[in-house]
Amino acid sequence: MFPEKAARFKGIRAGASASFFTAALGSIVSRTSARGAVHPRLSGHSLYLRHPVKGDFAQWVRLRTASAGFLKPWEPLWPRDDLTMRGYRRRLDQYRRDRKTGRALPYLIFDARDNRLLGGVNVSNIRRGICQTATIGYWMGENHAGQGNMSRALALLLPYLFDCQGLHRIEAACLPTNSASISVLKKSGFQLEGKARSYLCINGQWEDHLLFSALRSDVIMSVGF
Repeated sequence: MFPEKAARFKGIRAGASASFFTAALGSIVSRTSARGAVHPRLSGHSLYLRHPVKGDFAQWVRLRTASAGFLKPWEPLWPRDDLTMRGYRRRLDQYRRDRKTGRALPYLIFDARDNRLLGGVNVSNIRRGICQTATIGYWMGENHAGQGNMSRALALLLPYLFDCQGLHRIEAACLPTNSASISVLKKSGFQLEGKARSYLCINGQWEDHLLFSALRSDVIMSVGF
């Protein structure tokens, strides 16, 4: 039986004998349609996550523009046309190709109360076969950071990845100086595994990264906010 604190997921009864994630997903996952394409929508904790669409551009560009100075130190260099419609369409095209081939699952994070865009999380480098592993990366708009939004978003996403996508292990990497991201990962059940030298090119510089991973059992035990 899983800990009683798991009951904080909407739809879970304390002490229920059903699988923690399977029961939670009944209230977390719904399906929405955009131009004939069906997308899983993950809802709960006053948030919802769904795949990006063309109609998100206005909100997306406003938030990314307003948060540029906050985000750029933690991200790869932005293409010169990144904040244009052309750049956004290129991004959407890549997302569609990656979803079709099963390589990635991109999501935007919205406030369910007013449909305001808060940030995004990308599930990439999905490996099947004997691995069943993926990597997550995420960003949060400057005005929405430090409020628990990313922790709540991962609480929706991780059960879906484990029980619906059948993944066994989720990996994440962050800069050693990014204390906010480290806190989010630990709160979400990720375990520190080590440090990789010159691991990713961030803001034009090759940077060391801390490597984290989460298994299904790690995430079950971490729920409690």
